[in-house]
Amino acid sequence: MLVLLVGIVFLHLAALVLLFVSTIVSVWTTGETSTSDLWINCTTLNGYHCDPASTGEWIQAVQALMILGIIFSFLSLFLFFCQLFTLQKGGRFFLTGAFQILASLFVMSGAIIYTVMSPEWVPETEAFGYSYILAWVAFPLALISGLIYVILRKRE
Repeated sequence: MLVLLVGIVFLHLAALVLLFVSTIVSVWTTGETSTSDLWINCTTLNGYHCDPASTGEWIQAVQALMILGIIFSFLSLFLFFCQLFTLQKGGRFFLTGAFQILASLFVMSGAIIYTVMSPEWVPETEAFGYSYILAWVAFPLALISGLIYVILRKRE
């Protein structure tokens, strides 16, 4: 049982770290002379210059969804440890699983919005960067850990 709990916590922490990195690092799209993310757009053309991200509604929605994903994933981890010590024997971690599944859905929604709306904001010469890919990797990790929490029963 201890090995299972450590594995679940490791999976959860991996998803949480990926969410942090993908939200903070400035490489959602990258090109030869520029990078852009949810917060700033930087270019090396005529020197290094950074501008704030667009103020469009869609980029603000992606920002909010990614932040909500991080918050719900963190709350899910906190709830797991609380329920681990307070839940009755045989009880399930439904609340923890629900929060983690919601976190994964927030990340998925944010990544989908960015995928659909970025062509009107990002030049065609740029490609999706590793932060964008990390967001897509964090989605199934968070979803799988949420489903494991829902299935998991507490044993003595």
